[in-house]
Amino acid sequence: MESRALRTGLPLTEIGMGVAQFGNLNRETSDEASAAAVDAAWDAGIRYFDAAPHYGLGLSERRLGAALAGRPRDEYVLSTKVGRLLVPSPETADRQDDQGFVVPADTKRVWDFSRDGVLRSIEQSLKRLGTDRIDVVYVHDPDHHGDEALAGAFPALVELRDQGVVGAIGTGMNQSALPARFVRESDLDVVMLAGRYTLFEQNSLDDLLPVAAERGVGIVAAAVYNSGLMAAPTVPDDAHYDYGPAPAEVIARARAIASTCAEFGVTLPEAAIAFPLRHPAVVSVVVGTRTEAHVASTLERYSTDIPDELWHALAERGLLRADALHSRADASEASAVTHAPNGAPTA
Repeated sequence: MESRALRTGLPLTEIGMGVAQFGNLNRETSDEASAAAVDAAWDAGIRYFDAAPHYGLGLSERRLGAALAGRPRDEYVLSTKVGRLLVPSPETADRQDDQGFVVPADTKRVWDFSRDGVLRSIEQSLKRLGTDRIDVVYVHDPDHHGDEALAGAFPALVELRDQGVVGAIGTGMNQSALPARFVRESDLDVVMLAGRYTLFEQNSLDDLLPVAAERGVGIVAAAVYNSGLMAAPTVPDDAHYDYGPAPAEVIARARAIASTCAEFGVTLPEAAIAFPLRHPAVVSVVVGTRTEAHVASTLERYSTDIPDELWHALAERGLLRADALHSRADASEASAVTHAPNGAPTA
């Protein structure tokens, strides 16, 4: 599998493995299923793995760490997140977590974007992951804490990166406006952008993508199926979009995109995987995974040859922004250039 480099030189495989589902997202899974999924990803060449304390109150990190144990540490890239500090909560241990994960609520999340909170969070993640280093650290969902993140979390992470403790720093969010501000006002290497640069939605071309490209900041595209809207060749009546039931007009537009894809012998999820990787700023597409079957389907979609004519047809029909018509060649050329921390090209 091909890789693309962040400006620090850290290589990310074009497909990354997101492991929120290892934390029993929406339903229980098992240690064995998680390990089998990692085995399948590794065998297929995936070398970028992303977790977070938020996912299953640490369970996702523990399962990923166990599944990666024994593999050469220099052969893969590991990312996790800060911002939600996990603290013991014995008073709620008899309840289930109320944020979508089927785990006991014996721990609670506390928003903390301070320097101390960042250091404590990383220390805890290292223990859960069973590793001596984390390659990429994202500030997770600081939607209502932008000033706090700029004052505390990002300076702390810049210091850790400059000391060589972490390889790259960034933010992970479901919006593009605030990450664009972070790129302008802080010294980030990467942004994990969930659901905002997809085959269905490209509004990040108005704010984040231009400034990221200008400063050499990589974009990791996540949630490329937009909460399941584009996860199957046929869009169902009860499809979800942006973490909720999809409105009728959203379903109609998604079906029009699917129909156009079918004209060119391509399925909707195949196009959804391929589309973000055509932008020069995008370094990886991270796909959420629960089982080895999920890995297999993702890789099959990734390996599909997509004719350029499809993208132009979508643009001509008003289903894709004209300024999103980049090519894989442009993206591959851009990824060959690494950047210094100030955004200046170094090679």
